[in-house]
Amino acid sequence: MTPDRRRAHQHRERVDLPEWMRHPAPRRRTLARYVDDLIESWPALRSVRRAVWHWRGRVRWSESHPNLVAVLSFVVAAVLGTALVAGAYYLLALAISGEY
Repeated sequence: MTPDRRRAHQHRERVDLPEWMRHPAPRRRTLARYVDDLIESWPALRSVRRAVWHWRGRVRWSESHPNLVAVLSFVVAAVLGTALVAGAYYLLALAISGEY
């Protein structure tokens, strides 16, 4: 092997990190961390948490049928819009005719 083939790349010289990066401060104990430790310490709560994670990770019906959801929402919006315009026209016609 040639000397060029043995070294694939040049290494950069070492960079000294600041003290706060080499030895970071310990994590603060917050209420969320206490609750997390409590949940993880009880097997029943831990299984409930994992069940909720599994449930939240499921494929929702609207995600598996996006076209059908789009069509249904368009139909609902069109019907509501038509009803609102027709109702406003009806009220305007009553106000003009004086029967209101």
